[in-house]
Amino acid sequence: MIPALGRSLRLLSTIFCVILLLWFAVFAVDQTKSASGHQTRQLQGQSITEEERAEEAQKAREQHKSKIHKALDDTAEALTSPFKNIVADNSEWLKNGELLAAALLVYGFGLGFLARVLRTP
Repeated sequence: MIPALGRSLRLLSTIFCVILLLWFAVFAVDQTKSASGHQTRQLQGQSITEEERAEEAQKAREQHKSKIHKALDDTAEALTSPFKNIVADNSEWLKNGELLAAALLVYGFGLGFLARVLRTP
């Protein structure tokens, strides 16, 4: 029974890590797209503050999210919610990067280590 629990934990760890990596990849693509629009406006001579850019990017993300994207965001938020209090709130990149690192450390390394311990007779 203990080896089966170890295998289950390892599978769960892998699933969590894949979900978190996909979430961060989608976030990076979204941010890159919004940065491209921001650069275009700057080249056209239109100025926009950082706060306005963040609000605009958030609205665009919410409007263009598919059901899969929303499910991925909701799942990642649930997985990273225990770490919300330990991350800096300086920028979205830094916040999400720290959330990803903390979650991968706990779910990837922590659950993986526990699975190896449980599989060892």
